[in-house]
Amino acid sequence: MNKMDDCYFYIMAIIATGVAIFLFRLLRVLYLTGKLRRLKPPQPFSTLIVLGSGGHTAEMMNLLSVLQMDRFTPRFYIAAATDNMSLQKARVFEDSLLHEKVIKGSSAQFMQICRSREVGQSYVTSVWTTLLATTHALWLMVKIRPQVVLCNGPGTCIPLCVIAFLFKVIGIRWSSIFYVESIARVKRLSLSGLLLYKLCIADQFFVQWPQLQRKYPRAHYVGCLM
Repeated sequence: MNKMDDCYFYIMAIIATGVAIFLFRLLRVLYLTGKLRRLKPPQPFSTLIVLGSGGHTAEMMNLLSVLQMDRFTPRFYIAAATDNMSLQKARVFEDSLLHEKVIKGSSAQFMQICRSREVGQSYVTSVWTTLLATTHALWLMVKIRPQVVLCNGPGTCIPLCVIAFLFKVIGIRWSSIFYVESIARVKRLSLSGLLLYKLCIADQFFVQWPQLQRKYPRAHYVGCLM
């Protein structure tokens, strides 16, 4: 009986230690999220760029056009599995960088991710597709392990950003997450933006309307990017 008690005690001690370490890491990451970090001499950052259907991709292309692209390489473009148009726009953008000699050589890769839920899909079947999409997102993030994540609202960014945040907590990779809310959001955040804002997942959160910044004070107003 004493051996059983000792075994139980050791198991509980290991679990308690693991939980304590996880909570310590979680609090440390939450404290450091959004704060400037000391960086080594300038070097390229592997960058994950999340694209979305509709105006999301057009806004992202405008954002990328003002960045110093040789600082963000290699670049990984990700869109939903049913969104071929966004990846096509990303390929055209990369070709234009080469043509205009903005970059010396392209290191871009183009990937697709399963959607958690299609438009009109029932909530019952979406449980399975959400699990599948999360597993796929985890596999992609383990493969890419980006230093920078850029996103601006599509729902596909949520599992990717959550996994990137968890990677920080468990020490796999520190990924700086930059979220730019869509210009179409004038008075309230999108669901994706609201989740990332409330959960303090994004390192830097940008909005394009001053009234949004007043409503969400941790956001940064950057003006209209379109």
